Amino acid sequence: MAHAYTPGLRVTRHAVIQKERRLPLKGEVVVERGVEVRRDQVVARTELPGDVATMNIVNRLGISPQELAGYMLKKEGDQVVEGEPLAETRPLIKWFKTTIESPVSGTVESISPVTGQVILRKAPKPVEVLAYVDGVVDEVIAEEGVRIETRGAYIQGIFGVGGECWGALHLAVEDANAETKTIGAEAAGKIVVVGSLITLEIVEQARQAGAVGLIGGGIRDQDLRDLLGYDLGVAITGAEEIGLTVIVTEGFGRIAMAGKTFDILRACSGMEASISGATQIRAGVLRPEIIVPSATAGDEEHVGGDSEGLQVGNVLRVIRMPYFGQIGRVSGLPAELQEVESGAMVRVLEVEFDGGEQVVVPRANVELIEE
Repeated sequence: MAHAYTPGLRVTRHAVIQKERRLPLKGEVVVERGVEVRRDQVVARTELPGDVATMNIVNRLGISPQELAGYMLKKEGDQVVEGEPLAETRPLIKWFKTTIESPVSGTVESISPVTGQVILRKAPKPVEVLAYVDGVVDEVIAEEGVRIETRGAYIQGIFGVGGECWGALHLAVEDANAETKTIGAEAAGKIVVVGSLITLEIVEQARQAGAVGLIGGGIRDQDLRDLLGYDLGVAITGAEEIGLTVIVTEGFGRIAMAGKTFDILRACSGMEASISGATQIRAGVLRPEIIVPSATAGDEEHVGGDSEGLQVGNVLRVIRMPYFGQIGRVSGLPAELQEVESGAMVRVLEVEFDGGEQVVVPRANVELIEE
């Protein structure tokens, strides 16, 4: 059978999902293999070195670097609190004494007889990694983290902003093409499915209501720009502090959710979900995700491995104009290169849309929806 590789989105009701949870540097794993964990449970922790504060004490005391040790009240490794004397002169008349106080709390890291500088290290910052999803610890990565396995629904979106969060799924619309106009107090602590368009007004209402996340088919460029306060360039999203997480499942503009995506969300309404808006924009290697752990049995697929690629009959979404956002099935995979409007010779594929229309598009302009 004809075969081609292309980026794909996972959309499935029953999946085996494995999530690695790693520390930014080595630390302590606090759970064991085989243990059930909750999404808000700490699974690993460590400490990041504190910031440094550099002080040029010799200039302030009017001494040479070689003399510095004789004026220091603290030595390397000593603890110090903000406002505590670090160094002072010893004049015959005490009113002429000069005292240098510590600007921060921390540790004296170094005292240089060459530069005359004293470096203070602030207290380390604790870092805790949470499980993020309800599941079982499948593997412990010594001093680094764990791999957690869960079963349930798994949906990847096109684009997202905001970090990891969790809450009950709340459907605010009745069908995939509808658009939510208002969000009230019922959304507090929940992840709200708002339909075909996430507007800036809906985001504001959701924040005021205390919602933790929004899921919609599309979002307008200008609304996204206003939400972030800047133009989003080539970057990894997910660290934005906007008060909630926003996930777009289809693209930019008003676009109805794919039927399968909406059906899964509707079936999971009221269930607890974990979501992340983190997206790698340029390469598409990181997608926003919706995970709904469930004990319901089904024909489960494994999430986390490589895609088998694009084949005739696969469902896909076109991600470039003029067919942007349309969903269809692969009807053919010609092997020969074809010329496109720009004059370039590229690999193409044949797509049949739901209405029966058949078109030819570059393979780089589509994204596989893995069923």
